[in-house]
Amino acid sequence: SQIKLDNKLKNKQYKQKSAAKKYRKEQKKLREAVRDAISRKPFPLEECKKKQVGKSGKWEEKEEEDALPLDMMDEDDLKLMEDLAQKASFLTRDLSSNEPVHIKKRKHESVIEKYEKVPRRLQTEPEKELIHLLPIKDKTGIIPQAVEKPVLNVAHDEEEDTEDMEEAEDFNEEPLPILTPEEMAAERRKKLQERKMHIAALASAILSEPDSNIKKLKELRAMLMEQDPNVAVIVRKLVMVSLMEIFKDVAPSYKIRPLTEAEKATKVKKETQKLREFEEGLVSQYKFYLENLEQTIKDWKQRKLKKSNVISLKAYKGLAEVAVKCLCELLVALPHFNFHNNIIVLIVPLMNDPSKMISELCVEAVKKLFKQDKLGYASLGVVKVISGLVRGRNYDVRPEVLKVFLHLRIKEVELQKDSEDIAPKKKFMTYKEKRKNLSRMQRKWKKAEEKLERELLEAEASESKEKKLKLHTETLNIVFVTYFRILKKAQKSPLLPAVLEGLAKFAHLINVEFFDDLLIVLHSLIASGDLSYRESLHCILSAFHILSGQGDVLNIDPMKFYTHLYKTLFSLHAGGTNEDIEIVLQCLDVMFAKRRKQVSQQRALAFLKRLSILALHVLPNSSVGILATNRIFMQTFPKMDLLLDNESQGSGVYLPELEEPEHCNAQNTALWELHLLQRHYHPTVQKFASHLIAGAPTEGSGALPLDMTQRSATELFETYCMKGMTFNPPVASVTPRRKVLSHLSVSFSNYVTHQCNLYLLWKFEGNEELM
Repeated sequence: SQIKLDNKLKNKQYKQKSAAKKYRKEQKKLREAVRDAISRKPFPLEECKKKQVGKSGKWEEKEEEDALPLDMMDEDDLKLMEDLAQKASFLTRDLSSNEPVHIKKRKHESVIEKYEKVPRRLQTEPEKELIHLLPIKDKTGIIPQAVEKPVLNVAHDEEEDTEDMEEAEDFNEEPLPILTPEEMAAERRKKLQERKMHIAALASAILSEPDSNIKKLKELRAMLMEQDPNVAVIVRKLVMVSLMEIFKDVAPSYKIRPLTEAEKATKVKKETQKLREFEEGLVSQYKFYLENLEQTIKDWKQRKLKKSNVISLKAYKGLAEVAVKCLCELLVALPHFNFHNNIIVLIVPLMNDPSKMISELCVEAVKKLFKQDKLGYASLGVVKVISGLVRGRNYDVRPEVLKVFLHLRIKEVELQKDSEDIAPKKKFMTYKEKRKNLSRMQRKWKKAEEKLERELLEAEASESKEKKLKLHTETLNIVFVTYFRILKKAQKSPLLPAVLEGLAKFAHLINVEFFDDLLIVLHSLIASGDLSYRESLHCILSAFHILSGQGDVLNIDPMKFYTHLYKTLFSLHAGGTNEDIEIVLQCLDVMFAKRRKQVSQQRALAFLKRLSILALHVLPNSSVGILATNRIFMQTFPKMDLLLDNESQGSGVYLPELEEPEHCNAQNTALWELHLLQRHYHPTVQKFASHLIAGAPTEGSGALPLDMTQRSATELFETYCMKGMTFNPPVASVTPRRKVLSHLSVSFSNYVTHQCNLYLLWKFEGNEELM
């Protein structure tokens, strides 16, 4: 193939370059050796001078005898010896010295000696490579044709190398300029602006023509490895966010599957091939991008620095936070695309991260995913991973991890019914039925109508109800298994409030077979006394949700739950437990409004009286919610107006301290609290109190406005909440000074009267212990 030929050519060129480079090095060594040899001037070949002048004659005679062989030599030989003596390469030692050759150690060898010891290699010309061409045929026969392949110019390369070396030496010689902080900041801004422009250019090119510019994703992704320490952190963050937005815009609305071998071998159109290349490149780059994000988070979690040390350990946290944000955005925006399950596996463990910011990001992303997931595929995947995480950590996770189950969009599950009843299919008339029942024109119109219906069904592409119910059932089964494990094995875990809250929401979807056991567990939790007040309220709410759904068929008396709520109502006050009143209002709605036929009159009267007392010492929004509940009591149960009469009904005395609502004789008391609430400083509380004193009429002068009657007690509680330090309805901003003073005096007198009446009422009811 063309790739192999290109690789082969590159290998040959690399070998030629390396051989030429090696040859240049040898030539350089040789030139250095010759230059060193020329610098040393050799001594001429002549008679040795006498070093010691006063020596005996024997020494002179010996010198003359030694010189005799030179006289006996021919003139040609003597001349040859003199010529050789003038050459530096003949001998490497001083010829004028009469010492033996090996008298000194070979510690200081010259460059010539070292070079002479290196084995000689003959310079061979590189083999000329021939390119064979098409042969020529003439009368004599076939004449082969060939052309020499061009060889790189070694001399030219050597000159370029020497120039590069000289430039490098000159560069090293010049010291780097010392920049001031202002110049460094300006240089950093310049580099950062260049990187930003480059990122913007690549991103705009990809978004404008994704099919043809998909390869630029690789170039943009390579900027995640920015090595300039001055701008590395910001550039990497910008690239992460840019790639995330690009994938959100470019990714198709379907999952891309890999092609089979048969599909790859099949010839297709150019447009189809182009689409395949685009999808393959998109999936591969998306995969590499997710791996980069995962590696960034792992490096931060393991506190591990890269070898380059371009980014400090402190900056890794910022990079990890941006990576988590990108993963959360992709989790919500692309639940249908490839590698969504991989993103879930990355995000879910980070919900339990020690970093509060990262944990909140992941929890909010999962909540958004649950809210927008209509089919249930993504929700099922997340629930499976959360269940495994809770079990793997031995139930040692944050309560927020389980509270995300409350945002699941599950309103119904699969019951024991036939599939035809669950998802009836659209049936079209057969040809025989049309021929028998319809005329020719009717058949023509029917055919066009059925064709249109089929096209609409295909365009809608909605999942069948049967499949949706099956996914919801499987998801809810995993949720209940997680809840039941915690109730069984970790009752003292901080996850218990989240479990009870979840059971309260999904209790009507639990299988009837588990009702008895679940109610026993809930009652045992309440009786143990280990729960907080809010947790016990969730237990009561869960129990009545169970009984209000499929539990209607069961013969179970929940009197113990009524008793527990009745005796703990006075635990609420205007302080920290004021927020728990919302759960109390929900419990009262399920316990009385939805079970009116199972509630006795004595029980309803007792709760009405105690709730009226409770309305005196809570915040205004709670008082409004409680009075709205009392209004439902009076309209639901027929004889509640007994408490509006001063005369007692029946025998006995009201016992407010008794914990049994059935035996406290609530019919022998009156709602004195409503007269105090008529002088409350909140106008809405005054309206509700006057409305209840009039008997809660639906029309007439004592009736409430329509916007108040159409809202539930919990909605009124949230409407008049004062969390934002705002008063609802708002107070008039500009009033005269005298009116302000008179208004303050009236409000103060009302408050004093309210407190005095409250004290006298409690004295009258014999409830001094509550003061």
